[in-house]
Amino acid sequence: MKLITAIIKPFKLDEVREALTGIGVEGLTVNEVKGYGRQQGHSEIYRGAEYDVAFVPKVRLELAVKEDLVDKAIEAVRQAAYSGRIGDGKIFVVDLLQAMRIRTGETGEDAL
Repeated sequence: MKLITAIIKPFKLDEVREALTGIGVEGLTVNEVKGYGRQQGHSEIYRGAEYDVAFVPKVRLELAVKEDLVDKAIEAVRQAAYSGRIGDGKIFVVDLLQAMRIRTGETGEDAL
């Protein structure tokens, strides 16, 4: 099992969710976060005054997947989140040692 974490642009969330559902991913956790990467924030003008926004709004997705879905899930997120502009995001993959469904007590891949 793997835990995939993706940081994407907020307006790409629906496209990514649909792509993941299309390949059989059944669960997804979403958090609204702020951060910056190479873009180092941006400048905005509000009521005639310019100010710097250091942290850009992003969406963080977490999904636990079985080994056979890892590559498909990564590619689905990459394609759906891609805009070709700076700030498209990142995907991180880590080993998931254990999972348990609280309601039933199922463990491992059965819990997913």
